[in-house]
Amino acid sequence: MAPTANPPVCRIADFGKFKYELTKKEKESKHSATKIKEIKFRVKIGAHDYETKLRHAEEFLEKGNKLKIVLQFRGRENAHKDLGLAMMEKIKKDLETMALVDMPPKLVGRAVGMTMSPLPAAKRKRKFAKIEEEYVEDEDDHDEEESENSSDAPVTSEETGHAG
Repeated sequence: MAPTANPPVCRIADFGKFKYELTKKEKESKHSATKIKEIKFRVKIGAHDYETKLRHAEEFLEKGNKLKIVLQFRGRENAHKDLGLAMMEKIKKDLETMALVDMPPKLVGRAVGMTMSPLPAAKRKRKFAKIEEEYVEDEDDHDEEESENSSDAPVTSEETGHAG
């Protein structure tokens, strides 16, 4: 407190409490607001599109963002709300290793909405992770295709049966 005084004056403090107050001040200064990302689905979605959207959802959750999933109905799809709710249950089941459901699937007008928040980082496990594989073309296959397509004699219109 007063190093120049004679004798020097100091204060005994709890170091743990001091560190706790420092981290508390840092957290207040950050003001980290979690972003809410939205992903839209349709009732009739292809399998590949579905997996791509879930892959994006996992990326958002991996970064710690909340996720809002919206399933929209168009035209005659409005008559089959049960299919939409079934799809939302499937989405919820597929993302259960990455997130918890904050707001269960709820029908609002011509759409079904659901919000999810990410699990703690240690408990997250991706299901639809991108597979990083390179396509390697075999040289043997390439040589065989060339030998089948090439022949020594030119093909004439008489041999193919087309007039010319």
